Parts: sequence; C-alpha cells; structure tokens
Amino acid sequence: MIARRILAVILLGAVLPLAGSASAQIPIAKRYLSAVVKVTADIPATARTAAALGTRREGSGIVIDDDGLVLTIGYLILESASVELVVEGERTVPAKFVAYDHVTGLGLLRAAAPLGVKPLELGDSGALAKGHPVLAIGNGGRGSALGAYVVSRREFAGWWEYLLPDAIFTSPPHLEHSGAALIDASGRLVGVGYLVVANAPADDVAMPGNMFVPIDALKPVLGDLLARGRSSAPSRPWLGLYSREIQGRLFVARVPKGGPAHAAGMRPGDLVLGIAGQPVRSLPDYYRKLWSLGRAGIEVPLLVVRGDAPARLTIKSIDRYDWFRLKPDY
Repeated sequence: MIARRILAVILLGAVLPLAGSASAQIPIAKRYLSAVVKVTADIPATARTAAALGTRREGSGIVIDDDGLVLTIGYLILESASVELVVEGERTVPAKFVAYDHVTGLGLLRAAAPLGVKPLELGDSGALAKGHPVLAIGNGGRGSALGAYVVSRREFAGWWEYLLPDAIFTSPPHLEHSGAALIDASGRLVGVGYLVVANAPADDVAMPGNMFVPIDALKPVLGDLLARGRSSAPSRPWLGLYSREIQGRLFVARVPKGGPAHAAGMRPGDLVLGIAGQPVRSLPDYYRKLWSLGRAGIEVPLLVVRGDAPARLTIKSIDRYDWFRLKPDY
C-alpha cells in the first residue's frame, strides 16, 4: 500500500507542473485580494456547535455582489450572535447573517455598510478539471494567495451527515482554508474553501490538499437563500448520528446529547450494519439510503451492533434547522 501511494505521488508529479508555478499562470490581481474579506463571528456558549467549533470563529468571506453580499463557508457563521468583516485588512464593517445551507455547507452574510470593493464574478466550476491551475486566496492580502492545481474531482462524505457529490480537491494545501476563494484561470470564483485533507488526489493516496465546495452548488439555491435563509427543498431527515467509515464499516463516533439518535439510545462505539432492512456498505451509501426514505420527521430503523450483540433501534428524525439555534434570541 505504501509503495502504491508513493507511485501515485510520482505519477501526479509527472503529469502536473509544480504547484508553485500555478500563480504564474493566474496573475494575482489586486481586485481578487480586495474581494476576499476577513470574517469574525461570535457564537454564544449555549450554541449547539460551540463545543465542537468554538465561540470565536475566524476565516474568509468573498464579496459576490455590489450590495455587500458575502459568501463564506457556513460553519464560520453557524449560530452566530454577531459577525464582523474586515476589508483589505483595515476597515471593520458589521454584517448580518443571511443564510446557511446544510446541503452545500455554504453561508451568506450581508454587510451593514458599503464595502467599496469590486465583487468576484461567479465562474463555471463544472469546467474545472484535474490539472487545471487555480489560486486559493484567504483574507491576508497577497501573502495569503497560493498557487495550486486541481488534483481530483470526486464526492466527499463528512462524518457530520454531509455529502458533497462533486467536490474540488487541490494541492498544495492552503492552511487558511475556511471560506477561502478558489479562482480559475479566467479570474472567476469557482469554489469556497472548506477543509484541509490528507488524501487530495484519491481516497487511498496520501497527499495533503484542500477540499473546496464548487460554486455551481450555490447557483440553484441562491435565490432561496436570499429570500428565506434556506433552501425550499424538503428537509432531509437528520439523526444526530456522526459516524466514521473504517474499512467499509460505520462506527458511531459522536452522538450529540439531546439529539434524535441519543434519545433512541445510540452511543459512540456502536456499529451501524443496516438501515431500513438494507445493508450499509459505506458512509455515502448510508447517507443516500437514509435520505431516500423521505423527508425530516420520518422514523428510521437501524440494525446496529454494540459489543457482540446486534440490536434494532428506531430513530425519529428531525429537521436539522430545528436543532441549530439560528435565531439571535438566546
């Protein structure tokens, strides 16, 4: 396995130019840097996400219209009580929470005063393929712009009940990835930074990089997010059952106290074998089977193993938006 990973890295190096040359292929225009602002969010200690994500969150946001609409990665502003933007490292502007979309992981803010910067134009992330040069830009000016290459396009499954069908993976990694802008060779925005990953080219290839949410994922829901703060699509059933896949088996890693799975008796260390009479073969397979059962509120039967004993449990799902404390009234 180690030899296979080393070979894969060598092959990638043979077909891709050195990543440090990507910025030479996409000149770092000042307007790109100006459109990426710093996002600082204060989160109440009582928020559902406070323990896992902290009560003071910082990252980047991307100005995408002339009226101060800022796109960012949603976990930065989820359950926020107040948010501020820092423009070009100097001017602080308060911002209002506009929307959060759990399906894509994206969030929107609206600046309370004019930002005075030219917004980035949305590009076509579907046209972005392996080997294409990109710029990943955080909020720190020229020093936060990193040349990189797309090293894969594939689905990404996160343990927090999240599945992105066509994520963008780049390398080398940008360490200030949260909400960073991904710019293509035409100077347009094609992705929003989410994570640092250890296996950017493929699941079984060890090479660090970033995972970006493609901008095309925003386009179908942008109208809904602006109008009502969330997508108008039926809400998926949420269980509060955070699992990790190990060699094709799903082990429960975390069960939020007070959530549906916790109420049904699920605990960390349990092994999920099946859902609604069907075997579970992977984390993406589990999510697809869960969401195919219906909308939020349905009862979900699971076959689990605790220790050596199999058991059947039924979890009454909820709408995840009802779990988060999204209103600033707490």
